[in-house]
Amino acid sequence: MFLPTTRKELDDRGVDRLDVILVTGDTYIDSPFMGVSLIGRVLENSGFNVGIIAQPDTDSGRDISRLGEPRLFWGITGGAVDSMVANYTASKKRRKQDDYTPGGENTRRPDRAVIVYTNLVRRFFKTTVPIVLGGIEASLRRIAHYDFWSNKIRRSILFDAKADYLLFGMAHAGIVDLARALNNQLKTDNRLETMPEDTQDPVTQIPGLGYIAKTPKGIELPAYEAVIRDKELYIQSFKTFYGNTDPMLARPLSQAHGDRFLVLNPPAPFSTTKEMDQIHDLDFQRDVHPYYRALGHVRAMDTIRFSIPTHYGCYGECNFCAITVHQGRTVRWRSIDSIIAEAKKMTRDMDFKGYIFDLGGPTANMYGFECEKKLKKGACTHRRCLFPTPCPALSPDHGPQMALLNEISRLAGVKKVFLNSGIRHDLILMDKQKGQAYLKQVISGHVSGQMKLAPEHCAPGVLALMGKPDTDSLVAFKHRFDRICNMLNKKQYLTYYLIAAHPGCTIREMNELKAFTRNELHITPEQVQIFTPTPSTFSTLMYYTGIDPFAMVPVFVEKDPRAKEKQKQIVTRNAESRTREPLRHSRFSRQGKKGRCRKK
Repeated sequence: MFLPTTRKELDDRGVDRLDVILVTGDTYIDSPFMGVSLIGRVLENSGFNVGIIAQPDTDSGRDISRLGEPRLFWGITGGAVDSMVANYTASKKRRKQDDYTPGGENTRRPDRAVIVYTNLVRRFFKTTVPIVLGGIEASLRRIAHYDFWSNKIRRSILFDAKADYLLFGMAHAGIVDLARALNNQLKTDNRLETMPEDTQDPVTQIPGLGYIAKTPKGIELPAYEAVIRDKELYIQSFKTFYGNTDPMLARPLSQAHGDRFLVLNPPAPFSTTKEMDQIHDLDFQRDVHPYYRALGHVRAMDTIRFSIPTHYGCYGECNFCAITVHQGRTVRWRSIDSIIAEAKKMTRDMDFKGYIFDLGGPTANMYGFECEKKLKKGACTHRRCLFPTPCPALSPDHGPQMALLNEISRLAGVKKVFLNSGIRHDLILMDKQKGQAYLKQVISGHVSGQMKLAPEHCAPGVLALMGKPDTDSLVAFKHRFDRICNMLNKKQYLTYYLIAAHPGCTIREMNELKAFTRNELHITPEQVQIFTPTPSTFSTLMYYTGIDPFAMVPVFVEKDPRAKEKQKQIVTRNAESRTREPLRHSRFSRQGKKGRCRKK
């Protein structure tokens, strides 16, 4: 049974008033891949009545009012993707298509959806229960942040939306803690507090919660008014913020916005395997709610319906990626038994044709192992797991995923299990005991013609600024991949994600990438992604400031849209560009969408 989204569904269930109403920028897909559905199911499993309003009309109260007012709180999310990323390309052109909207036409998700939906609620419910922000848009915009689309530092989204609370990260436990705390407060006071001042208020103690207060708490970041004037202060603010994203090590943060303070509690502890198993065992329908399905086909369903998430988090820490800030850099995973149980449910679906399209997470081959030191003491503050070189304390073990693939493949009704999440090739090379066997297993049975890798670039300076390994491991992996394909007589190919116009990248580096793809990878890329500065990444920090935040030296940043497109075309054209390098280029010392390639 779906979570209700219409008044008729409430009447059929005998529910007069919901405890929580969730509002989302995506259509309502009841799947564990969709954060709003997962949060709704977790709340429901904890005894709360929950409804979902998807992509409400923002010009009227028709949609936002149809379930009435919730008893405890409204939950607002922009959807599975930041609404500005969903609506605009890296060249700031309006996207015509939206995979999360019925019919595929990008007409239902407003810009800055979290702010728009919060205002929509307040317009039609003048004095209402607390409004709680969540999801990736809120999570990545929780402090004062650079916004590429307005080209300025914006306030915390909690201030801009004029909401009451913000739950950042995955929020599996925090959302239930908040619902219980507000429920207890309602029983005690017969009202809900929306401006917490008492530091002992149970609501303000919830891990992973952000709120607005009159006094600071914990480490005080440079104020919003200061960071908009001083780029070095903005760098300092972001580095302190980023350094407090590990639940084991983080301290509370606060940041002044005028005469009030944003307060961020330390992140919630990562979910355990047992907790993740319980969450993914909930009654997801793996389909679009009939109310929205009637509006047209939802393209996202083509891949997520018969895919299974196996783990969260990524310790790759690429500088252009926001996973650390949202999911965390500690990988945690579900048990094999839990994943098998989900696969068995899938085989009983009348539309299942025997193919599981993906079995993975942010990086497919991080399933089932982590650094023991990190699990006990938290992430290292002085180095990263894989950059600039892999840490010896990390001992990759592909055995758990090999066993998982074998077990799933043997299930009755399963013809093929694919790994369509990206593969971290350097981890395979690091695994001296099982890496070769794992790669052979994947090539022989779990690749649909192409394996996805993400080198992103080849120029050493650009790779350093991206936080990516050098090309030696990529070339070594390609040779190993080709040998195994030849041995198995398999026509398999490598697909490379490539980025143009990342900070530090000029015409010269793109010509290097063109030569590298031609001479070493033996392909002509058909697609290259122009770097998009998304909130709360180190690469975006570089884009805005023009400074390498690690070495604190200037970095060239291409901001001319035509020049960005020219960088991209150098690699995608057959003929190498002879465009001269700009004089403003400077060397430095250290530190998307998918790009398909065709065989040359």
